[in-house]
This record gives sequence, structure tokens and C-alpha cells, in this order.
Amino acid sequence: MRIREKIIEWLLFLCSAVTVLTTFGILFVLLSESVKFFSEISIIEFLTDKEWTPLFADKQFGIMPLVSGTLLTTFIAILVALPLGLTIAVYLNEYASRRFTEVVKPILEILASVPTVVYGFFALLFVTPLLQQLFPTMSGFNALSAGLVMGVMILPYVSSLSEDALRAVPQSLREAAYGMGSTRFQTAFRVMIPAASSGIIVSIILAISRAIGETMIVAIAAGQEPKLTLNPLQSVETITTYIVQVSMGDVPRDSLEYRTIFAAGITLFVFTFALNNVSVWIRKKYQQKYE
Repeated sequence: MRIREKIIEWLLFLCSAVTVLTTFGILFVLLSESVKFFSEISIIEFLTDKEWTPLFADKQFGIMPLVSGTLLTTFIAILVALPLGLTIAVYLNEYASRRFTEVVKPILEILASVPTVVYGFFALLFVTPLLQQLFPTMSGFNALSAGLVMGVMILPYVSSLSEDALRAVPQSLREAAYGMGSTRFQTAFRVMIPAASSGIIVSIILAISRAIGETMIVAIAAGQEPKLTLNPLQSVETITTYIVQVSMGDVPRDSLEYRTIFAAGITLFVFTFALNNVSVWIRKKYQQKYE
């Protein structure tokens, strides 16, 4: 019996080790190739230069245009997903019947399983023509349509996880609020949401991480023009789009131009790593606060 338990224990350990070793392997590849890149290009130039043209004759290696494009599309996506997702979570938890919630919530989560390439063509062929009727000067490839559709894609991350956080709040808090004469609206927004704020914030950070790492929607709908702009009507290029562009092109391996994808990749890794650590810190902080 003990031998069987030891075998199961070692199998579980190996499964855990695979994920850790995979992460370290990815980090090793990114760092090893990035070190070669930064041995030729100054990291100061990389972080401060306002032009990104490594594939042009006049080569510039400033990551800021790619970062601005990534943050712009992510910001638009969060502007869509946050209010809609939080409203849906409150409605499903506080207003809708349990049977309605059990039916609607899985349907809502299907949005997360739709292939992102479908979202990309939906943004390009349906959303962009609609927006061009409102904004005639809008480019055929633009940050606005990509961000709006990306917001729909990450909507289940906010709504579903926030609803789970609201459902985890003790029923006694809701009953106490009703006992004090609070309305359902006051209970939802002044009692339940503050009590579930740690889970809601973590769901938002997870959605932001997902939006930052999105590839196909922005590659199809946002364009491939690295511009340092905050105008959502213009074409932009994100970090992930550039990585796809170079990986599928004719750039020679081990060249400086090829290594730019690893420099961009380590930048993206730093963004997502920081956001994940912030979510863990927030969760621990609120757990200690309410213990």
C-alpha cells in the first residue's frame, strides 16, 4: 500500500515539475537570445527610442511603439469587459434565479472557447465597416475594432470569475444588509462587491494578462504598423503581432533582426509576470485582512 502511495506521490511531483521546468525552459530561451540581442543594441535605446523599424534599411530598435499598441488595445478591451462583466456578475448573483444562472453562465463561458482567429475576422469584416460609418477617417486596420472585439473575448474572464467571487461571500453579510434596510442594489454594490473585491480584482488582472498576450485578433484587425500613438482609429502593431510577423517571414535565423522577437518576447514576459505577481499579492493581502 505504501509503495502505491509513493508511486502516486512521485507521479504528482513529476506532473508539477513539468510545469515548472517548462517555465524555466521558456525563460532560459528568452534570456539567452535576449542577451545576444542586447550585446549589440543598447537597452537604453531599446526602452527609449520612439521608432521600431528593425526590418527596414534604416534600422531603429525602440520598443515603445509596440508597447503603446499593446497597451492601447488592452485598455480598450478592459473598458468593454470591466463594466459589462461586472454588471453580468452582479445580475447573475443577485437578481437572476439560480436556474437562469445555471443555464446562462456556461453559455457565456463559450465565448472564451471561440477560436481567436474567428474573433479577428469578425472584427475586420464586421466591426470595422460599422465603425467606419461613424468615423469615416478610420483606417481599415485599427486599434478600436480589435480592442472592442478583444473585450468581448475576455468578457467571460471578468464575469465568470467575479460571479464566483460574489457567490463565495458569506450569506450572512447579505442577510445583515437586508436586515439593516438596504435595497438589493445597495446590498450588491455596497456590501457584496467590496467583500468580493479581492476575487474581482484578480479576475480583472487575469483578463488584462489575457488581453496583453492576445495574438490573432490584433494581428488580423489592428494592422502591422508600429506607431507611437494613442489614437484608436489608426493602425497599430502589438508585441505579439510583431513576433508572428517575423516568425512567419523570411528573416534569417541567428540574425539581429531575428533576435528582436526574443527581446520583444522578454518584454511581454515581464508584463505578464508582473501582473500575475500583483494578482497573487492582492489575493494574499485581502486574505490576511479578512482572517
